[in-house]
Amino acid sequence: MKTLETARLIIRPFRIDDLNDLYEYAKVEGVGEKAGWKHHTSITESNIILQNFIASDEVYALELKESHKVIGSIGLHIINNDKLERELGYVLSKDYHNLGIMSEATKEVIRFAFEDMRIKTLWCMHFEDNLISKRIILKNGFKYHHTFMKDIEALDFKRFKVYAYYMDKDIYDSRTH
Repeated sequence: MKTLETARLIIRPFRIDDLNDLYEYAKVEGVGEKAGWKHHTSITESNIILQNFIASDEVYALELKESHKVIGSIGLHIINNDKLERELGYVLSKDYHNLGIMSEATKEVIRFAFEDMRIKTLWCMHFEDNLISKRIILKNGFKYHHTFMKDIEALDFKRFKVYAYYMDKDIYDSRTH
């Protein structure tokens, strides 16, 4: 993905020098768990994840323009082996919740996905108790599709109710024009 910018953010590929910032927000209990992964317990664990982010080219750093600090991530994950069908996933440092930052980031990444990548369908999901993500999903114009139960391996196979939403090119075009 090319580097994107919003009023407050630079959305860019992760770099090795992002390790300390990644660990800082990923080690906080409750941050990763809302997204389906356990909070990091060591900087070594964060380094392994960072290497995967760099290699995959699906997860991008959210860097504050003002301080050049990485405060979260956003991803466009390939699903069903179809590069034109992606799942939008995101996580943000607790210190930056409720400031509109993730809505700002998702709006730009959605634009990029449909206008530059020319994807056909974008999915976004949240666990039943993640009302912050639900607000972001609805605010960005996704439409409810279905609910399902899922055992999350990274969270010791705990079972979650998951709400799935989608956006296709028609929905995207109807909200931007």
